[in-house]
Amino acid sequence: MKIIQQWKQSDSEFIKKKVIEHNMEQIPDELKTSNENVSFILKDEGQKIVGGITGTMFWHHLHIDFLWVHKRVRGKGYGSALLKEMENYALKNRCRFVYLDTFSFQAPEFYIKHGYTVFGTLENHPKGFNQYFLQKRYEK
Repeated sequence: MKIIQQWKQSDSEFIKKKVIEHNMEQIPDELKTSNENVSFILKDEGQKIVGGITGTMFWHHLHIDFLWVHKRVRGKGYGSALLKEMENYALKNRCRFVYLDTFSFQAPEFYIKHGYTVFGTLENHPKGFNQYFLQKRYEK
């Protein structure tokens, strides 16, 4: 056997598939759901992308991967609108919660304003900043 350092998308997908197969063997059938990538895109009048939100939904939860709004349209409610679309999608699909991570130089206050709570912090990561993990639960 030999360990090699390399990056191939196909190898990465193979490893991911094998981890998912293992995980699916461990949980009860009623918790199993497919892995679905979700996105909502904001386009301007010229059909240029000026914002968007992406996420991954499985096991009755949704992880927000990225939320971005172009500088020229920030502060106009588009980030909130994109987040609301994603949350509505999660609720429509019976997700129990939404979670994400953000850095102190990004938007932790934005998410807290929208009802998210911090459940973990990596302090001084990257150096001089913090990384926050936030969640918004729908089940009681």
